[in-house]
Amino acid sequence: MSALANQHSAVNLGQGFPDEDGPEAIRQAAANALITESNQYPPMRGLADLRGALAAHAQRFYGLTYDPATEIVVTSGATEALTAAILAFAPKGSEVVLIDPSYDSYRPIAEASGATVRTIALAPPDWRLTEDALRRAITPNTAALVLNTPMNPIGRVFDAEELAAVARVLSETDAVAICDEVYEHLVFDGRQHLALAALPGMAARTLRIGSAGKMFSLTGWKVGWVMGAAPLIDVVAKAHQFLTFTTPPALQRGIAFALETQMDFTLGLNADLQARRDLLKAGLTQLGFQPLACEGTYFLTADIRALTNEPDSDFCLRLVREAGVAAIPLSAFMQGAKPDHFIRFAFCKKRAVIAEALERLEAYLKR
Repeated sequence: MSALANQHSAVNLGQGFPDEDGPEAIRQAAANALITESNQYPPMRGLADLRGALAAHAQRFYGLTYDPATEIVVTSGATEALTAAILAFAPKGSEVVLIDPSYDSYRPIAEASGATVRTIALAPPDWRLTEDALRRAITPNTAALVLNTPMNPIGRVFDAEELAAVARVLSETDAVAICDEVYEHLVFDGRQHLALAALPGMAARTLRIGSAGKMFSLTGWKVGWVMGAAPLIDVVAKAHQFLTFTTPPALQRGIAFALETQMDFTLGLNADLQARRDLLKAGLTQLGFQPLACEGTYFLTADIRALTNEPDSDFCLRLVREAGVAAIPLSAFMQGAKPDHFIRFAFCKKRAVIAEALERLEAYLKR
């Protein structure tokens, strides 16, 4: 869709990346490190100052204690972190459980590892995760459950009741939880992101994955990490060693600086993104879309049945080519039987960009 957006000079509300860079101070810290410090291989698990800053962050926000030397690995983005974690704990012949709609890289990573994918299909409009659904999906052969909260693409933030159900079910198995928490600070309307690892008994079987790109609006830097108990991280580190081995040291220095001095920027994103979400939601509603609740992330999902009988993929193709606005069909994030009447918009864009997209949609739909 991004390629089509470029081809048709469309406003791109499809791919989830901000159109403004994060704080200059972070970029300057990385630039200084690039010139004044070594550009040779850093330690395979990541620079010590970054791992220390990540441990301090986990303690500050979730009360979680990680040893920077043995319980954290810095990766080249959260996708590499996911890959290392799934390769480490989902060998050929095992099962990986995904929660649909799910981020599109999960399934191909699991299938590349040789695992069989089982899915829990959440139902609109509430998209709630239940203990019954977990028990139906998780078997004695389950090696890992991938849990994404706040959740791309549908903006769910799983609550305490849902996470407690996950903990109960997993505690009866040998499976690990691979928690994709890249949007951990992007939650709205007074909600709080809860870390599964903080629940009783879960720290020993949970891997937490984070992203500097999402925290500091620097998605192109591709700096991510995995945190977990040392026996888990030892295995993840072995997979990481043969994927990217390490991550550019200057960017690691920049993110260490950011975690220590620039968290006000990250925490301030909440109110700003919430306002952009509300701007987009109000505009789409006036045009006949039916937006669903969005509790966090960059993304707002809308029902299109009041506007068209087309499948979501066809409608999105028509919008980008004829209206000049790119969105993503939600069916792209689901497997098996799936609704085909929802599309996803990204609102991590300038207000003027969102307003232009709404103007284009209005002009097109009136025609």
